[in-house]
Amino acid sequence: MTAETIDTGRIPAELRPLMQALAGAGGALERIIRSGSGELGAAVGTNAGGDGQKALDVMADDLFRDALAGAGVRWFASEEQDDAIELDPQGRLAVAIDPLDGSSNIDTNVSIGTIFAVFPAEASAEASFLRPVRQQICGGYIIYGPRCAMVVTFGDGVQQYALAADGVFRLVESRMVLPDCSFEFAINASNYRHWSRPIRAYIDDCLAGIEGPREANFNMRWIASLVAEAHRILTRGGIFLYPADARKGYEKGRLRLLYEAAPIAFLIEQAGGGASDASEAILDQRITSLHQRTPLVFGSAEKVARVSAYHDLPETEISALFGHRGLFRA
Repeated sequence: MTAETIDTGRIPAELRPLMQALAGAGGALERIIRSGSGELGAAVGTNAGGDGQKALDVMADDLFRDALAGAGVRWFASEEQDDAIELDPQGRLAVAIDPLDGSSNIDTNVSIGTIFAVFPAEASAEASFLRPVRQQICGGYIIYGPRCAMVVTFGDGVQQYALAADGVFRLVESRMVLPDCSFEFAINASNYRHWSRPIRAYIDDCLAGIEGPREANFNMRWIASLVAEAHRILTRGGIFLYPADARKGYEKGRLRLLYEAAPIAFLIEQAGGGASDASEAILDQRITSLHQRTPLVFGSAEKVARVSAYHDLPETEISALFGHRGLFRA
């Protein structure tokens, strides 16, 4: 079987070898997932951030690292590795990757994915990755679901490629635009008691429905797969919230800024949406460590801005909100 490739017609020339390598590794990983062979969801240890690793996490990391070694990549930073690795001293690119997002869903046949961010390579790994988020030159994901697709931005809109039967990721959308009319929100509501008052107030107002201050009935979605959530929101609109909360280890959020939030924010903004840490835009921040965590809110621009507005309210006003509206009470 030949390796998967990608239609390069709309890809910048200097990034074509990289995108071919990502397509090849993504296609190989898709075949492994589709085969369902072996103990793909078996626990095998913990990664650099202390999260549990599954067998497929390690396979994915190996696939992408090997594929990118010959694609002009100097520095490779992975969620599964403690430190960045130098692949090619002559390479001009630095790639940060979450090789397998949503691995808790491996055994349940729910969509999972790969997320990647690309920066110009500098003389050191630190200079390549610890920099302003807006210095990304490419960001995207591959989603392994009923249809395998790659969604990517090079800073001029968002393109979607679908893996065809002939092994080629073919362009199916040249400029994705995020709808702004969906009345859906995605959040893990079981953590309600741990959220800050602004987040609870925002969700309370959504749950109050047509009789509440939002004057609309909302549906809740939660997949526990960042790529699947992002793909749905890019397609249908809405908002995703993974806020910081009061639990130990969640005070600064849980998602990684470099491997997850930065590329997703790049995609969402290029599609006309917004992405923040609930207060400030993700793309306006600076990465200070490889495994830095952050809260993440993204989706339709108006909805993301509203979450930030709740955080701008004085504490006395937030407290007042809890006294008279929403389905829950403080």
